[in-house]
Amino acid sequence: MGFHEFTSPYDWSRIAAYKRTAKAAFGGMIDLSVGSPVDPVPESVRAALAQASDAPNAYGYPATIGTVELRDAIAAWFRDCRGVDLAATGAAVVPTVGSKEGVALMASLLHLGDGDVVVQPAVSYPTYEIGTQLAGARTLKVDDVADVESWRHVPGVRAIWVNSPCNPTGVMLTAAQMADIVAAAREIGAVVLSDECYALMTWGSRAGGVTAGAAGAAAGTACGTAPAPCALSHEVCGGSADGILVLYSLSKQSNMAGYRTAFIAGDASLVTPMIAYRKQIGQIIPGPVQAAMVAGLGDHESVRAQHDRYRDRLGMLVSALRAYGYATNMPDGALYVWVKAKSGDCWKDMAALAEIGIIASPGEFYGAPAYLRFSATASDRAIADAAERLVNA
Repeated sequence: MGFHEFTSPYDWSRIAAYKRTAKAAFGGMIDLSVGSPVDPVPESVRAALAQASDAPNAYGYPATIGTVELRDAIAAWFRDCRGVDLAATGAAVVPTVGSKEGVALMASLLHLGDGDVVVQPAVSYPTYEIGTQLAGARTLKVDDVADVESWRHVPGVRAIWVNSPCNPTGVMLTAAQMADIVAAAREIGAVVLSDECYALMTWGSRAGGVTAGAAGAAAGTACGTAPAPCALSHEVCGGSADGILVLYSLSKQSNMAGYRTAFIAGDASLVTPMIAYRKQIGQIIPGPVQAAMVAGLGDHESVRAQHDRYRDRLGMLVSALRAYGYATNMPDGALYVWVKAKSGDCWKDMAALAEIGIIASPGEFYGAPAYLRFSATASDRAIADAAERLVNA
């Protein structure tokens, strides 16, 4: 039947007028809207890419499932940074051309369609809903996915999107909350789709061992970060990957958004058919990029350095937004500061901010028109400049 039609408020052209105003402000525009990395790609990644640029996996067709080295690197990353033994849980893996296509194609690859329901947070990344619409299924938006009673008795629920730490809110679920979601999903035969792309970008008291369990805390220490709980950790899944798919991306941890490097890991009975489909439609990571991905997954030092950059930028941004009049605190995780609009309308606040040259993301894009999202994926200089303007406004 092909792709179904979709609707979405997620259209960056809608902020063009605000950008024109911001560019005319004294000092020019500071764009804190799109969460696109600006820092250098790690040297280890660039070296691996260059070295593999004329290897057999470059001039020949690469494997959909990835090289042995890549699959081993993914398994090692789960072990070292998440405290998860993929083999012990019965999990399989497949690389994806960035996490967005993995999200957008997920409902279709799970053969969901008319009559099927996909649960997602009411405030969330827009591509969850778009992917559900493309498959012809129906979205059920709930205030809190961890409130399993809000969806477990709804007829037709086939999948549940979990995003922790969350884009845009920064909220992070505990291992216990995630375990409840997995248990309820298994009871009704639904799949848990756990978007963990910000798993290593955590801040504050809810990070690390407080929420990730003993294995996650130990793994975080090994990688130098305090990871969010993983849906494939023993504390959450009970040692079995059945009915669970985890998505992860190197875009934020290693500034590799342009490399399009991500993967799905989880229930082998779900991942294996996906591999076959992906092979037929050519959703394959280029060979040299696979080599770069191996380097990125193993370069824990660069990940720690990037983590610290974002922590410092977020701290500066939170303080400045408070001075401007927003009620906000350091997020649990992810790379954004989520605030309620002072005017009560994201677009009115967007207009006021544009007058001092600052562009945020309107909360309407994420399902909350009374909020705004400020991204820390800007340079140190840009964040400092934005902070000065907010404090002095």
